[in-house]
Amino acid sequence: MKVELRRVNDAFHFEAVGAANVAVHIDGSPDIGGENAGARPMEMILMGLGGCSAIDIVLILQKQRQVIEDMAITIEAERVPNETPSVFKTIHVHYKFKGDLNEEKVKRAIELSMDKYCSVTAILNKTAEITHSYSIN
Repeated sequence: MKVELRRVNDAFHFEAVGAANVAVHIDGSPDIGGENAGARPMEMILMGLGGCSAIDIVLILQKQRQVIEDMAITIEAERVPNETPSVFKTIHVHYKFKGDLNEEKVKRAIELSMDKYCSVTAILNKTAEITHSYSIN
């Protein structure tokens, strides 16, 4: 796996590109001189957690012939205050589903992702308590 970053301005705005050749913008907060031109690096880690888990869950539910009309994920996290580096202390992932879905299958798919398949979760579990919840509408 390889990614490349290129500095876009004379501050903290970078453009990152991976194997799919899709650009992702990264920037620092205005507090340090950033311009809000991209996601913060720690936000991107949470996005990676959500994306990794979402892909697992969709694959599992598709194999079980579950019909997902819509899916959204909200992730909230707290970092360890007054420490450098300031790693995540707690992370809560909430999955919102819409569709013709069996609740037990959804619950099991989430558990499989979070406990077995998602590599990002495996990494973050070393420093953070990760919890999850879900709703089906």
